[in-house]
Amino acid sequence: MKKVAISACLLGCSCRYDARDNFNERLLELLKDTELIPFCPEDACFGTPRPTMDLLKTKEGVVALSNETEKNISIPLIRYAEDFFYNNPDIELFIGKDRSPSCAVESARVYDEQKNLLHEEGTGIMAKVALEFGIECWDAEVYVASHTS
Repeated sequence: MKKVAISACLLGCSCRYDARDNFNERLLELLKDTELIPFCPEDACFGTPRPTMDLLKTKEGVVALSNETEKNISIPLIRYAEDFFYNNPDIELFIGKDRSPSCAVESARVYDEQKNLLHEEGTGIMAKVALEFGIECWDAEVYVASHTS
């Protein structure tokens, strides 16, 4: 059975920054014959509810910045992601929550250091690690749109 890493909020887990979910029934129907392995790096690292974060393009690259403390919080997210994929080496597919600074594959907003929007095609911190592991990655909305007629 195909193993799919999936953002826990898409399964109905109330792990968003505001303690809500992003339940996606259509997506779950498409994945009914797979083994779903939920993840939420933000909840694991910072708890729920939590302050929001943004992706900023800096001299060092794109980093996650807490909107409360204005500190770079990328390292715990990267460590979580690396541990997750090391502990689940047989994952074949990653489905991330669109626009998430952690989980988006190609829809996260990226800002400059003055918080001016640069683009909306960024890759979240965990999705970037998934790609580095060579895992097929999709944003949830794109996956649903491309797998339904």
